[in-house]
Amino acid sequence: MERKLICLLIIVVTVLTSCEKILELKPESSLGYGSFWNSEDGAKAAQVALHANLRNYYSNLWYLGEIRSDIWGGNTIETCFDLEVIQQDISTTKVPSFAQNWAGFYTYLHLVNDIIKNVPDVPFTNEKNKNYLLGQAYGIRAFIYYTMLRTWGDVPIVLEPTTKIDFDNLYIPRSPVSEVMKQIKGDIEKSLEYFGDDNTFLNNKRIYWSKAATLTLKGDVYIWSGTHMNGGNEDYITATQSLQSVINQTSTFQLLPKFADVFSYTNKNNKEIIFALSYEIDQASNIFGNFTARKNDILNLYTRDGGTTTNIVVNGGNRNGPSTELLTKWNDFDDTRNDATFIRLYKNPNGTNYVASLLRKFWGTVNLGSQVMADDVPIYRFADVILLMAEAKNLLGEDPSYYINLIRQRAYGNKFPGHEYVNGTKEQNIAVILDERLYEFIAEGKRWWDLRRAGDNWVFANNKYLNPATDAYKLLYPLTRDMLGRNPLLTQTPGYED
Repeated sequence: MERKLICLLIIVVTVLTSCEKILELKPESSLGYGSFWNSEDGAKAAQVALHANLRNYYSNLWYLGEIRSDIWGGNTIETCFDLEVIQQDISTTKVPSFAQNWAGFYTYLHLVNDIIKNVPDVPFTNEKNKNYLLGQAYGIRAFIYYTMLRTWGDVPIVLEPTTKIDFDNLYIPRSPVSEVMKQIKGDIEKSLEYFGDDNTFLNNKRIYWSKAATLTLKGDVYIWSGTHMNGGNEDYITATQSLQSVINQTSTFQLLPKFADVFSYTNKNNKEIIFALSYEIDQASNIFGNFTARKNDILNLYTRDGGTTTNIVVNGGNRNGPSTELLTKWNDFDDTRNDATFIRLYKNPNGTNYVASLLRKFWGTVNLGSQVMADDVPIYRFADVILLMAEAKNLLGEDPSYYINLIRQRAYGNKFPGHEYVNGTKEQNIAVILDERLYEFIAEGKRWWDLRRAGDNWVFANNKYLNPATDAYKLLYPLTRDMLGRNPLLTQTPGYED
């Protein structure tokens, strides 16, 4: 089994690299890939590769979902990264690397489509295991296309692996967003059909896609389609039903009593995690090294409470800093999420002359005297479900305060009295929900999507670099000239001029 997995991963790298530009370039040879589909062991190796390869896309997923929001762009000790993107300086000649060539997602979709096409014909000792794998593949495909829809709007729909050459159908145009959403919802239903009543986690680990991940994705998707695609109350009701199915699993999911414990290196696979990408020492590290610092750069600085930095072990960079607007807005230190998210550093022990912040989430662990960024990073966690439910309830005109206060109770602990939220108007409620999501999910790749899902007006209200009168088209990314030149059936994202 282990040898087959190694072989599969080698071929995955070779094959997927060669088909990375399948929408733009004519392949030169057939991609003989079917030899893996003659045994259950081969299919299970593909199941591992399905999740191992998704981890390779986390950087792109994070950047697409967060960097354009109002969180970053503040003080840093070293040169600040990503300022052009943060400041919305985007054009056909300034497409960020993570948004070029469809963020590489069609490369990954080749593997997903290969599983969906071939696994049904593979003999399994237990048919339930085969169905579970197909439930994962359909759920992940829906997640990838949902990410693409939110990023580019119209995108090509590719549902077949590239296992043979068909020159007549090589070039694929962008499908309308309505068709893409239809495909996403169809994949979600296929995923749930294959999972059936199986609510377990593969190998009891939450680093594998599960039925709960698909149900959470469904809630997310249907709120989006209700808001952006005229689905209205029918879609919001569907969202609440899906999210409630996760909430009902009280023995499986819960909010941890302490916010910081969700991200603790020693507390992986905890009950708040629905789906996370796995990182381990000597295997892979996550992207958050640039959110810490080098030890020498912080030696003479002080923390918010006047403490020294002597015992803080860091060995990364400080190139992404929280915006001034965020730090000014979020000055409530009764909220335990604040100090659990950032270590604010000052020149003076009395908390004056702010210098920069270290991201405290995904802090990793110390190994042989060095900080190692080996925390798992969640794609969905139970707090997501709670606040998505608040969002859907509010859109239905119902009182979301119960769900908002679940999150606040954990955030404030024994200081919660006086911080209770009381139901207001729809506008007041969504403003509070967005704030709770902001404080809850900083650095988790969600803020840009949260603002977009709530409605484009919330993007403009929370981003000083976008003007609704002139920049509405920038809510979606353009295609590069190279992409358009390679595929004559592609059209540019509306609003972008060469």
